[in-house]
Amino acid sequence: MSSPALPDARPFEMVESRPGGLLRGIVTRITGYRETARKHIRMRETASLTVPLIISFGEPFSIGLGRDPTEADRIASFAAGLYAGPVLIESFGASHCLQIDFSPLGARRFFKFPMHELADRMVLLDDVLGNEGAALRERLGNTPDWDTRFALAIDFVASRIGAGKTPSAEIREAYARIDASGGQVSVSRLAVGAGWTRKHLADRFNAEIGLGPKSIARIVRFNRALAAARAGGEDWADIAAGCGYADQAHLTREFQALAGISPAAWRAETAA
Repeated sequence: MSSPALPDARPFEMVESRPGGLLRGIVTRITGYRETARKHIRMRETASLTVPLIISFGEPFSIGLGRDPTEADRIASFAAGLYAGPVLIESFGASHCLQIDFSPLGARRFFKFPMHELADRMVLLDDVLGNEGAALRERLGNTPDWDTRFALAIDFVASRIGAGKTPSAEIREAYARIDASGGQVSVSRLAVGAGWTRKHLADRFNAEIGLGPKSIARIVRFNRALAAARAGGEDWADIAAGCGYADQAHLTREFQALAGISPAAWRAETAA
């Protein structure tokens, strides 16, 4: 079942579902979003390990990878691969969509093509799913409630992953080691563990996940730092040390690269 809508005081409604069962570890979240007031909304997403599929029923968003979006950046239904940088999103009060968030390993099974083809870019729904995507968008658009939409989306994903290609055991193990270490395991150790050269490991990561192991580790470590800050960490030097950064200046540089703003600006923006 979906979670309750957010308070009506906000200029949008948002509900979510976190499917388990067959989709556990493949889909991390399904979100329904609908704007309810004619208002300019601006959002920032920091670098993450989410591969989203957005199916739009309203006005398109304007989305810029690593920069402010322009009118030419408006896009409706699409998939986006991993991107090691901030994403800036603008909408204008009439956007309405369903978003399916895939894990990096789950995305490979669902999309069925090398994930470097999605990395650092957005690709229209029809180009990634063809007629299947168009039919799904029509069915979802004709469905009046979020719970039924979520059920349709879950069934659609489940029907595709059975024939999808599962990432190799070596990549799954290396990815798990990166996550367990908080992004602090070296690429050399990962390569030795897989029995591969560093170059072969990087090539396989790019094909099966979309980014190389070093970039994945950076994002994992950065998101650990964000989690520590959200959990009440006030001292950036302590957060930097606890998450494996050389010093606070190193963490600040990563904020600029992966969030597009300083730690202090991120905290202020998050609070607002």
